[in-house]
Amino acid sequence: MISEDKLRERSDSTCELCGQTEHLNVYTVSEAPEDYEAEILICQNCESQIQDPEKVEPNHWRCLNDSMWSTIPAVQVISWRMLNRLKSEGWPQDLLDMMYMEDELRSWAKADLRTEENDIQLVHKDSNGVVLEAGDSVVLIKDLNVKGSSLTAKRGTAVRRISLVHDNAEQIEGKVEGQQIVLLTKFVKKT
Repeated sequence: MISEDKLRERSDSTCELCGQTEHLNVYTVSEAPEDYEAEILICQNCESQIQDPEKVEPNHWRCLNDSMWSTIPAVQVISWRMLNRLKSEGWPQDLLDMMYMEDELRSWAKADLRTEENDIQLVHKDSNGVVLEAGDSVVLIKDLNVKGSSLTAKRGTAVRRISLVHDNAEQIEGKVEGQQIVLLTKFVKKT
């Protein structure tokens, strides 16, 4: 186990995930193999979001773009876990695709994943029942009036790089004519 003083020295007294300098705590990354140090120094904000998925603010975790490249194995593991938790947002999947981890570290990171039986996942499906994922392209199957705008999204319009609405399986987001809008999955078809 690493002392808090050594962690502060290693991290230059900053959160090893987001870089914040206040309200720092020692956090032990679960399921660590015996030959790895599992302690990292993180801020209260990161810690509360790691421990309670209901408190997760996706934009806060854009800091993982930097911390995922850390040379500290425990930081890499927690970065991988949070990117996996957030991958329905779209951008975390891009980071996961770039991230390189040794097999032993990846096994450590996966050791804490919840099984699907314990973690209810929303599944977004298009009008034909095809599963949609963040980053997919879809085509509108009906003319849609956009609320709060004079824009009418025409049938056949392609919407690229969609993002999934994390709390509603019937909604996705995408850009139509340069405007970010929410679309109902029953009016789109995956391409």
